[in-house]
Amino acid sequence: MSVVSGDLAAHLAGGVTTTCQCWAVERRDGVVMGFTDHDRDLAFEGVTFRAGTGLTAGALQQVAGLAVDNAEVVGALSDAGIREEDLRAGRFDGAGVRQWLVNWQEVGQRALCFAGTLGEVVQAGAEFRVELRGLSEAMNRTVGRVIQSGCDAVLGDRRCGVDLGAEAVSGSFPLLGVRERRVLVLPLDAGFEAGWFEGGRCLFEGGAAAGLGGTVKRDGWEAGARLVELWEEPGVLPALGDMVRLSAGCDRRAVTCREKFNNFRNFRGFPHVPSEDWITAMPSRSVAAGS
Repeated sequence: MSVVSGDLAAHLAGGVTTTCQCWAVERRDGVVMGFTDHDRDLAFEGVTFRAGTGLTAGALQQVAGLAVDNAEVVGALSDAGIREEDLRAGRFDGAGVRQWLVNWQEVGQRALCFAGTLGEVVQAGAEFRVELRGLSEAMNRTVGRVIQSGCDAVLGDRRCGVDLGAEAVSGSFPLLGVRERRVLVLPLDAGFEAGWFEGGRCLFEGGAAAGLGGTVKRDGWEAGARLVELWEEPGVLPALGDMVRLSAGCDRRAVTCREKFNNFRNFRGFPHVPSEDWITAMPSRSVAAGS
């Protein structure tokens, strides 16, 4: 629930109000954008909230407990605001968002009404709709460990301990070509064996696709070049010569942790847990007869 300051409360209690809504969106790449439904630009907290971007919001529903706050923002795609190629590239996925009720005559009189992240984005022609998800959504996620043979850590995180920035694990390569929109043609590098990057991450380090990437599906050699296929084609295709950063992949098996990364001491699985087939197996006829 928003907390309304004394000055804003007095303004709202008056006969005439001069209020509008402002939104600040911070993408995961650090870009901060401000929007307002007022007819002129406003500025506070180091953000310029631009008018004329075609952004409007529906009613904000807030409830007690851990239920997710429900809200929606509707806007028009434009070069001055949110562009279609940025939405398609996923640059706004999971972006942080804050919404204020502001007295546009005195922006110091404002109340923070919502804080959370952007959820599902639906586009129809030149219009888009974005679901707003409250901060309490994270409290609804199931947390805990599963007893399984494979590792449940994420390669490179604190529990894993592998340094993905090390030259022995990852590398950067110039892009020589793109096939079928998701197969990257890279120089053949004998420093990494075929399949080294399967299941790993790809990141484009320059050009129009900077900051985008994906998960590696296949990594192999063909005709003197390295072919890296992504599971999904990037929203923005990189250009020839752009640098591509590849990090090693892990199939979460104990033997991979030990032999590929020399990191078995941090293995977070249970490799000796019997499989489901072993648990449900019936004794053989010879064993049953001799019992």
